[in-house]
Amino acid sequence: MTTRIASALVIGMTSGLATAGPASAQTWGLSELSAESKACIDCHKKENPSLYQQWGGSKHYRGNIGCFECHGAREGEPDAFKHEGQWIATIVSPRDCARCHAREAAEFGGSHHSKGARILGSLDNTLAEVVEGDRGMITPAFQHGVAASAVLGCWQCHGSEVKVLPGGKLDPATWPNTGIGRINPDGSEGSCSACHSRHAFSAEQARHPDNCGKCHMGPDHPQKEIYEESKHGIAFRANIPKMNLASPKWIVGEDYSAAPTCATCHMSATKKQPVSHDVGLRISWNNRPAISLRPEESDRKMGLPGAEIDWKTRRASMQDVCTACHEKQWVDNFYTQYDALIELYHSKFAKPGLELYTLAKPLLRPAEFSNKIDFTWYEIWHHEGRRARHGASMMGPDYTHWHGTYEVAKHFYVKFVPELEEAIEKGRSSKDEAKVKAAEALAKRLDEVLNSPSHQWYLNKMDPAEQERRKQQMEEFQKRYAK
Repeated sequence: MTTRIASALVIGMTSGLATAGPASAQTWGLSELSAESKACIDCHKKENPSLYQQWGGSKHYRGNIGCFECHGAREGEPDAFKHEGQWIATIVSPRDCARCHAREAAEFGGSHHSKGARILGSLDNTLAEVVEGDRGMITPAFQHGVAASAVLGCWQCHGSEVKVLPGGKLDPATWPNTGIGRINPDGSEGSCSACHSRHAFSAEQARHPDNCGKCHMGPDHPQKEIYEESKHGIAFRANIPKMNLASPKWIVGEDYSAAPTCATCHMSATKKQPVSHDVGLRISWNNRPAISLRPEESDRKMGLPGAEIDWKTRRASMQDVCTACHEKQWVDNFYTQYDALIELYHSKFAKPGLELYTLAKPLLRPAEFSNKIDFTWYEIWHHEGRRARHGASMMGPDYTHWHGTYEVAKHFYVKFVPELEEAIEKGRSSKDEAKVKAAEALAKRLDEVLNSPSHQWYLNKMDPAEQERRKQQMEEFQKRYAK
């Protein structure tokens, strides 16, 4: 066996393939470990004993799938190099995994996860590379330098474009990297080992909520922390021994019922649905942008197959998961609450805020993040607005309110509005006719927004009837708790 295995069929023809089921299921195994892999093991179990032990506990080991079956390469491949008489590649890409896991690789390839590295050039990456960083990290592939803040931050979750150096070695700015959307030398996107950590590739580990925590945490996407605060997370931690995480099929309501994990809701099997490696097929809002959009819209923008699957279908798929533990009214009412929070955020803050910020642009310094209001607006939607929306989607009340809508409102009124007013004042006093005109347009729209029903309280113009209702509520509260 002198080349990277082209397909499971080739493995069978050259090494004596044994199957544990129908070919369509791709449950393949070799009758014995190949001579090439045996040679790899002789060295690596001495040099990298933990790596050897991890592989030894994997299903790959039990199927005689060894080092060479995954790392073997053809001469001429972008990252191939000669090692101990064999052509190998350091990176095992989704394209390589697809030889035995075709359905999983295809589903993953159609997901937003696999496109994570397309963040490069985005507003987020501008922050990491320009505002936070410099060009101080010089490597063979980055002779003009790259920001270490991006290399060790953004790229480690989103993935980097792996650069291959002469001789098949990998540039240190881009490797090691297990970012979920890593762009591999063979042109494939993604990293299976982002979730299925090498070399055990444990399904049990991938099902554990901590597995998602490498990336889904922090001020702008704290799904892990939200989950931990929710009743779901509390139930999981109290019942880990009952979760049966190592079960081969792991069907909710059948193999476990104590709690759901991230995988339960977004990927794993139900009695009606198979496992899916496209984590977006059960969400009905994409809460990443400033204004939430339906997932099929974002899939369409990225040219993904999910463009043909509407949000109602996806919501029904998620509701199928929910009904393993909750009855229909509970599930329907939850979604009524969730949609109401999205509408509140949109109508009161996101849509008018984005419009006002756009109108203010001609009055600001042109470089991104060179104005205080750039940071203010960015954090309102990118940090606080996301926290509110994600908190609502996962039933984390503290993140919905105190870390979410409270922070959105506070910074909208005490930072964003005053900064808009400051821009208007400077624009009006400018000798530049275009800026004066832009200032008047912004002032007119700001006045309209603040005089709208949701914001009238700020100008002390609350509707008298509403004011009276709130006064009665306050009196009832004080009476109820008076000593």
